[in-house]
Parts: sequence; structure tokens; C-alpha cells
Amino acid sequence: MNSKEVLLIEDNQSDIELTKRAFKKNHILNKIVVMEDGQEALDYLFNTLNSPDQLPVVTLLDLKLPRIDGIEVLRRIRSDARTKHMPVVMLTSSKEEVDVAAAYDNGANSYIRKPVDFEQFVESIHTLGIYWLSLNEPPPMRRQ
Repeated sequence: MNSKEVLLIEDNQSDIELTKRAFKKNHILNKIVVMEDGQEALDYLFNTLNSPDQLPVVTLLDLKLPRIDGIEVLRRIRSDARTKHMPVVMLTSSKEEVDVAAAYDNGANSYIRKPVDFEQFVESIHTLGIYWLSLNEPPPMRRQ
């Protein structure tokens, strides 16, 4: 898989470690950058825009985050011309219909519910890795 980084926006330490383990088990070598709250993630992303080739190849975004929740993070990503086409996958434990609808209404590229079982989670990450990191052609980066 390519060497571009994956941005994981997740505040639950167990889920962070689980995701890293699933990437490792699937031999996905992309660097995972972890931001543990919405404001920290936005600061990171918009500081990275000084060097657009450094934007993540895909962002994995949780819904429930401290300071700024996942839907608001998604809104802000989509409201900036430089990031509005950046792939964002909601990776969350919520199966609430209202959460799924809000994610898609605000421009999520995909919504994946975290399986409780580790082996199912590993398989989900495998599929995610194949599609988003190998098959998907990312949009060209745009400067403002």
C-alpha cells in the first residue's frame, strides 16, 4: 500500500490501539497519525494545508469527540476548498439512523460501524485498506 498517511480522529484509547493492531495485522504500512479531539484534528489538518501534498490519503473520523464533534469536523473539512474532496470515512460505533444520515448529509464518503469482535474489525480494516489505500484514486489537491 502507498506511504501516504492515514489520519485517525478518535478519542478512545482502546479503539486507537485496536485500529493500529488491525492495520498491522493486515500489513497496511501507511503511517497512522492520531488526533484525539475535533479541535486538535482541525488544527492539524489546516496547518498541514501549507503543504497540500502532506494531507492524509484518507481520514477515519469518529462521531463522538471532545471539544468539536465528528459531524462538525466533517462540516469544516467540507467547507474549505482545499479539503472538501478529501476522503473522510466515518468509523464509529453508532448505528443510530440519525448519525448515519448526518454523516452523509455533511459529505462523508463512507460510514463504517466498528464491529465489536476483533476479527470482524480486522476484516473491516482489510476491506477499507484495499479500497481507500489501493483502489481509490484520490482527488487532486487544490490550493485556495
